[in-house]
Amino acid sequence: MMILGLVKWLQPVHGYDVRRELMSWGADRWANIRSGSVYHALRTLTAEGLLAEVATEQVGARPARTTYRITPAGDREFADLLRTYWWEYSEPVDPFGAAFSHLPALSRREAVAALRNRARLLSARLESMRAMLADESRGPTWSEHAPVHLSWLVELMVARGEAEVAWCHRVAGRIAAGAGRHDGEEESGPATVTKLDY
Repeated sequence: MMILGLVKWLQPVHGYDVRRELMSWGADRWANIRSGSVYHALRTLTAEGLLAEVATEQVGARPARTTYRITPAGDREFADLLRTYWWEYSEPVDPFGAAFSHLPALSRREAVAALRNRARLLSARLESMRAMLADESRGPTWSEHAPVHLSWLVELMVARGEAEVAWCHRVAGRIAAGAGRHDGEEESGPATVTKLDY
């Protein structure tokens, strides 16, 4: 959807410009788009008839660049995907959920340390996103072409991250206080947990 939408918006457009625009928007962070995967996606979408190659040209010693446009089928696919993602909700898949489901396999001490570490890592990521938002108020920093609504998306990411940081601290506190059962503990009760400095 991201690539179809950008080709539709910028067409006719070189793959390099699609990749550059996505990276300037920080799409590698919030849409899990890898820089190198853009060209593969353009070729795949073309093979599927959703994009069409307009021309391939080479200037000097530079690699040849192919220009793309969206096809009518691609336009319909983009519209369908856009409305699906706007109007339907699907749970994001996070491997942490699978790991957390096996919480009792960790010792109490390791579980508390891991949750506090996750909160620390998330907090560091949130600081960089907050810095991006602060810089946005002084003018565009990602790209002069990045739409203002991308900063609103970063606001959503910050809000979700803050909620998860608070959750990590709450659950770490519960585990440290003796809730639940953990690896290495006797049936009679939880092991004593010493205060961890994290």
